[in-house]
Amino acid sequence: MAIIEKNLLGEVRRLYYKEQLSVQGVADRLNVSIDAVFYCMRKNGFARRRSNESNYFRFERCAPSFKLKKINSEKLRTLKAIGTMLYWGEGYKASKGMVDFANSDKDMIILFMKFLRKVCGVDEKRLRVYSYFYANQNIKDNIDFWSKSTKINKKQFTKPYIRHDYRKDKLDKMPHGLIHIRYSDKKLLILIKSWIEEYKKV
Repeated sequence: MAIIEKNLLGEVRRLYYKEQLSVQGVADRLNVSIDAVFYCMRKNGFARRRSNESNYFRFERCAPSFKLKKINSEKLRTLKAIGTMLYWGEGYKASKGMVDFANSDKDMIILFMKFLRKVCGVDEKRLRVYSYFYANQNIKDNIDFWSKSTKINKKQFTKPYIRHDYRKDKLDKMPHGLIHIRYSDKKLLILIKSWIEEYKKV
């Protein structure tokens, strides 16, 4: 095993503590083995980060999948406010790692999609739709309906949940079932939640 020279101890300390690189990242930067870095840290009493700290720094370094749009018009400022308020009311705030907005109202879904696209700048390929239907509904027609309404390819629809126990007098309330618009990026969820907090202060 290669030994890290004493003159590189300061660099190991800087890379690990200041740049927040992982042990593997330090090894790659210095072109040494990971075992050499572990040995160096143990020998010189360099404290290792706890796993939750490492996960935090790894998350911070991860680039977001979305690209925020410039909010340079009254129309976009209004859309940002509407989309944020919609998520406050109908979104899953405790969701782990994803934006998850559920509703059965077509116009509400369309507005939220505009918010995701025109304000948040989401990556279309990461959008997913989870649908919820009653057993007596035409599943194919409803998926066609939501695909056309959301402009999301049907290939991005996950397997629907079909409910068999239902009251017939309630069916007119959700003629096209209910869908979840899902976007897997924890950073976007955190951002939307921060916008909610900002609007609470207004």
